[in-house]
Amino acid sequence: MTFHRSSLGARVTASVCAALLIPPGVGLTAPRHPQTPAPTQTSAPAQTTAAKIPNDQLDSLVAPIALYPDPLLAQVLAASTYPLEIVQLQQWLAKHTDLKGEALASAVEKEAWDPAVQGLAALPDVVKRLADDITWTNDLGNAFLAQQKDVMDAVQRMRKKASDQGNLKTTEQQKVTTQVVETKEVIVIQQANPQVVYVPVYSPVVVYGPPIYPYPPIYYPPPGYYAAGVAIGFGVGIAMGAFWGSGGWGYGPRWGYGSVNINVNNRYVNHYNRNTNINNINRAGGSWNHNPAHRGGAPYADRTTANRYGGTARGDTPRAQPANRTGTSAGTTGANRASPGSNSLGTSNRSGAGTSAGGGDRVGNRSIPSSSSSSRSGNAFGGASSSRPTSSAARSSSTRGASSMGASRGGGGRR
Repeated sequence: MTFHRSSLGARVTASVCAALLIPPGVGLTAPRHPQTPAPTQTSAPAQTTAAKIPNDQLDSLVAPIALYPDPLLAQVLAASTYPLEIVQLQQWLAKHTDLKGEALASAVEKEAWDPAVQGLAALPDVVKRLADDITWTNDLGNAFLAQQKDVMDAVQRMRKKASDQGNLKTTEQQKVTTQVVETKEVIVIQQANPQVVYVPVYSPVVVYGPPIYPYPPIYYPPPGYYAAGVAIGFGVGIAMGAFWGSGGWGYGPRWGYGSVNINVNNRYVNHYNRNTNINNINRAGGSWNHNPAHRGGAPYADRTTANRYGGTARGDTPRAQPANRTGTSAGTTGANRASPGSNSLGTSNRSGAGTSAGGGDRVGNRSIPSSSSSSRSGNAFGGASSSRPTSSAARSSSTRGASSMGASRGGGGRR
């Protein structure tokens, strides 16, 4: 995966990486002065077994997206397992505001991101929600990887709450029905026009009622955003034809099985299958599979999940790095020994200066610039306070406008 080395990209990605590394509820500390010796630290052992998230916490975690139409919901759940690529997509969209329709679809298809992330390019308001609140997005993805069926059940519980409150119904933008799937009664939300998607905008407190467990501390539109007597607003409809090709949407929920279905005929999924040898892509369709190659080195929430996908877990003790290690071994002239985490240009990027053994300076095999000293901390369903990364890409709450779901690329009209 290629990282763009612009100062903006470096600062934002560094902040995101740092936010994903820290355990829930633990704030980041300011970087040590490069000349100050790093004291010996002992990192807390990685959580071995996934602690099952209780239903009330899962309900609050999925509340911001539970009322999305089924295909979009399924794609967002899949994409949330690749948080770094979502941030990269947001940065990429900011640099390609001139691309529309087929030109945008073709351009993003060339990027080396997972199909679930590529396919969101037509929905910049959704990308903004996921990238601006990346800690919540990461928690959502981790929960989905560890408890996929429980997450799907939580979505159904929240839909029922909204329906019982009289706030979930068929409109000109969506069709809401109750169906029996595999002996299970579920609430299904589809686009009124299969070719056009309207992204719902709502405050969880308004549509569901007061929470048992606090809703994620992310931005929700103010009450004045909605029309009188309306609990759910909608942005401008987005025609998705160019992003589908002839295969339709790439993702959909399998309510009877508590999983997500992948459609290999979708242009991005199909393109990715033709041009990769990664075996864990489900080439025949059926249930979606997480692809750790697109995780970008971001740690998983626990050791069990990390072992399943061959990655690192949050809280792992990083390997000690010798100071001033170079690519030339002692007594060898001109030998550039490339190794995981080092470059192949003669000098390793594993410099011990200015780093600590505790490790907030790396994600996987990627170095994090030491200029990042702040990020969102805590856990979206862990009750910790949070603050946004201080970068030129972050928007203050005063400039986010009437809606985080309608503030970019022409979206945000009220219905």
